[in-house]
Amino acid sequence: MENLKNIAPLSDFDWDAFENGTTETAQSLAELEKAYDETLGRVNENEVAEGTVISINKREVVVNIGYKSDGIIPAAEFRYNPELAVGDVVEVYVENQEDKKGQLVLSHKKARASKSWERVNQALENKEVVKGYIKCRTKGGMIVDVFGIEAFLPGSQIDVKPIRDYDVFVGKTMEFQIVKINQEFKNVVVSHKALIEAELEAQKQEIISKLEKGQVLEGTVKNITSYGVFIDLGGVDGLIHITDLSWGRVNDPHEIVSDDQRLNVVILDFDEDKKRIALGLKQLTPHPWDALDAELKVGDKVNGKVVVMADYGAFVEIAPGVEGLIHVSEMSWSQHLRSAQDFLKVGEDVEAVVLTLDRTERKMSLGIKQLKDDPWTAIEGKYPVESKHTAKVRNFTNFGVFVELEEGVDGLIHISDLSWTKKIKHPSEFTQIGAEIEVVVLEIDKDNRRLSLGHKQLEENPWDVFETVFTEGSIHEGTITELLEKGAVVQLQYGVEGFATPKHLVKEDGSQAQQGEKIEFKVIEFNKESKRIILSHSRTFEDVQRAEARAEKKAATAAKKTVKREETAAIQNQAASTSLGDNEALAALKASMEK
Repeated sequence: MENLKNIAPLSDFDWDAFENGTTETAQSLAELEKAYDETLGRVNENEVAEGTVISINKREVVVNIGYKSDGIIPAAEFRYNPELAVGDVVEVYVENQEDKKGQLVLSHKKARASKSWERVNQALENKEVVKGYIKCRTKGGMIVDVFGIEAFLPGSQIDVKPIRDYDVFVGKTMEFQIVKINQEFKNVVVSHKALIEAELEAQKQEIISKLEKGQVLEGTVKNITSYGVFIDLGGVDGLIHITDLSWGRVNDPHEIVSDDQRLNVVILDFDEDKKRIALGLKQLTPHPWDALDAELKVGDKVNGKVVVMADYGAFVEIAPGVEGLIHVSEMSWSQHLRSAQDFLKVGEDVEAVVLTLDRTERKMSLGIKQLKDDPWTAIEGKYPVESKHTAKVRNFTNFGVFVELEEGVDGLIHISDLSWTKKIKHPSEFTQIGAEIEVVVLEIDKDNRRLSLGHKQLEENPWDVFETVFTEGSIHEGTITELLEKGAVVQLQYGVEGFATPKHLVKEDGSQAQQGEKIEFKVIEFNKESKRIILSHSRTFEDVQRAEARAEKKAATAAKKTVKREETAAIQNQAASTSLGDNEALAALKASMEK
């Protein structure tokens, strides 16, 4: 404390400067300002400058450009470069040397954009590899940030193999090659696939040069299509056609393989020029025909599944890769034509009989009708002649009706055997398809599997009775039901039809009888064998007229004959008496003779 008593104030101390917070003189202050200014770089607004990253966090990046303050840039502007580190030199755009808060305002995005178009065009020209940040998905591909420009990455250009999930690439930084620029619309298209293909091209040439038919390689399923599977062999692709996936039938390749599956394949063929490689998978396993049961023979029963249907038959797989054909003719004993779909369907399990077996040609024919007895074997016993049955109408022809007595047993009813009385032009007038009809067996042709049937034979022949009713010359009332060019069809009693020619349809007044008229007809011809009755309306009055005329003529003729006879007798008597009286000699002679 004693020392403090000896302290005296400086004579030249500037108390005013001290109060103002400065101790330097005006001269020294100016010198300091000059020195400070010389340590700072020249920075102009709206220009691009280089700066050094001095700090990085999740939200901001602090950059020093040599100015009196550092600039703060949002970290989002550096998403394209996840490897950014403290000390890296980056380009920045000076937006403002000092904002309201006295802060230097910088933008890395604008700095990139100011030179991006020039750099993009240069990269296309020089085929440079550029880095880009995948910002998001879009229709057909991805949006990539390249030098601050939003470029389009088509989905087909992401990788050499198809991409099933685009979202896994969002937020990633990858290398790209600029493949197309639209100068007018400022559109840029990039490709990552092109970089991969360039690397694989050399590998392909090397791989193809070492390929040999029959060589077994390991590959990865790259793409599955409806016609086959593409396999990545390590830089080169090969195709397994759907028919080479399995010895059995394959409807969908997904049944055999799955995406990204690794498997062994065998080279079937390849083309070095076109770089096409045909691969096989089934060839790595023995052919199923070679493993087929050696004891299997014709006549044996087998079980299988219908794999393919056709109009002519069904293919049945009895073992993987071993198929037999069941022809439609071997599905039923029936003789009428039918489609195979009426008997079987795809996926159905069936039992069949082996009909033919050719192990050399690897062919087999099967049958299912053989599992049932042939109905024609005992046809005479089940359907004897004159036996009566109920049949189902299956089909019509102009000459008759085809009916089915049971599965495999068909018969024909001739059109003439449908009715005793009606003249049927077509079977559809008498019955219909699908209807049931009573039949009588007339004849059996076992060799040709044919039955002659009749329907009218279920009743007695009415023509035996008609013969006594519709005698020639008899008159009956009939109705004209149909007019034809050659005459008319007339409906008589008992359901019998007759026929009259146009000249026999003339009425007494000279007019022609019309359809629907009910008039009398005379039977002028009856034929039991052909079941034909010829009628005439004209004869009903013409014959009467002719009879009357004949009677009158006969009476006149008789009268004339009577008169003539009387006159002749008188003349003869007169002549006789005159002759004898005039001849006396004869008279005397007569008298002498009388004595």
